[in-house]
Amino acid sequence: FHDGDRIVVRKGKNEVVAIVDISENKRLVPPGRIALFDEAASALKCANGDLLEVELEGKPTSVVFIRKKMDGKELTEQEIGQIVRDITDKKLSESEISYFIAACYMRPTTLNETIALTKAMVETGDTIKFEPPVFDLHCIGGVAGNRTTPIVVPIVAEAGLTIPKTSSRAITSPAGTADTIEVIANVSFGVEDIKRIVQKTGACMVWGGAVSLAPADDTVIKLEYPLGIDSQSQMLASIIAKKKSVSATHVLIDIPVGKGAKVNNILEARRLGGMFVKIGKALGIKFEVMLSDGSQPIGNGIGALLEMRDILRVLAKKPNAPADLREKSLRMAGLMLEMGGKAKRGKGYALAKEILDSGRAMKKFTEIIEAQGGSVPDESELKPGKFSYTFTAYNSGRIVHIDSQKIAQVCRAAGTPKDKAAGMYLYTHVDGQVNVGEPILTLYSSNRDRLEAAVALLKNIGSDLVVIK
Repeated sequence: FHDGDRIVVRKGKNEVVAIVDISENKRLVPPGRIALFDEAASALKCANGDLLEVELEGKPTSVVFIRKKMDGKELTEQEIGQIVRDITDKKLSESEISYFIAACYMRPTTLNETIALTKAMVETGDTIKFEPPVFDLHCIGGVAGNRTTPIVVPIVAEAGLTIPKTSSRAITSPAGTADTIEVIANVSFGVEDIKRIVQKTGACMVWGGAVSLAPADDTVIKLEYPLGIDSQSQMLASIIAKKKSVSATHVLIDIPVGKGAKVNNILEARRLGGMFVKIGKALGIKFEVMLSDGSQPIGNGIGALLEMRDILRVLAKKPNAPADLREKSLRMAGLMLEMGGKAKRGKGYALAKEILDSGRAMKKFTEIIEAQGGSVPDESELKPGKFSYTFTAYNSGRIVHIDSQKIAQVCRAAGTPKDKAAGMYLYTHVDGQVNVGEPILTLYSSNRDRLEAAVALLKNIGSDLVVIK
């Protein structure tokens, strides 16, 4: 074998495709031995001293198709299907998959390519069957905080609709819904456990990556994170494939619009919404699109633990609950209740508000969390990272902009999403009046060095992160 060769390594029925590195250190890897990374060894279920079969493997044909996409040419359904199968079967290296991600980012896919990508992601993974109708929701992201799902899901489930919510972990944001729920409950379940939880409570809030729902998508997400990109075609395919995999028949999509969001104008938001509707129709899913304000963060807490604290404050009707998070959650829940026939058009908001204000939403939320092996604490018990820094107003005036993308940069420097206690707490929002020296936000981390790095970044970009005039 030569350095860079692609090989198949087998032990019994288990096999992995790997790229060869030649070691010159005979003490580290003696002649006749092969060293494996933990991931490969785990997939093979092998231990030190086991006998392995090694065979030279040619480059998969999907490499040619990736190069074709890099050249700006449209891929066929069969070519995209082969790429996705090779990603799922681990026949492509991480660098080759990264080239595919970059190609789709630089040369956006057509509608037909996106439909083919979505179908391939579904077909190469498991599906969870539920009796229709099945409801789901998704926000395309790009807005700091904005953790509406854990409030919407119990409201919708309490009204009698089935809503099995699978979520991704954060890609470019400080936290994803799965990261946030994991602060108080388990989110990693197999297919049968998910069915059991949904049968018991009418809902779940789990991590889609723990089961093989569109597994190629999870590989793509893992590689998108260090690249810091989230291409629109892959976002569409990712979202819709996950919905199809849980038998969703009706889906509400939230598209935040505004400066600093992923979509910064209404025309682009409507175009994207139309893509969801068209691709959904091709897969038998009815999408409803909601446009929302994406020009500033929603809620006060940003980062898994701080977002969970906001959620509990809203569900428990605490006086310090963020009004914007409550209002948006009620609007979304109301639309879903109308989609499900639980309320007439225009009457869903009032029903959602009654379910929340009566305490029934908190009761249902507790049922779901306990079914997932967790418990619901009082929000005051959730303590952010022990190292903190408060950023104050650099002059007096009105806040005219708070940049979600720059917030994400600072929070990632502080340790999010892996450090669940890291993040940021906002004391004010756009249109708020501040005096020089008044606290605007506090940054948290569990690690002193990470906090210092985040503070250095914050001091450098703070006047762009929070614009005061």
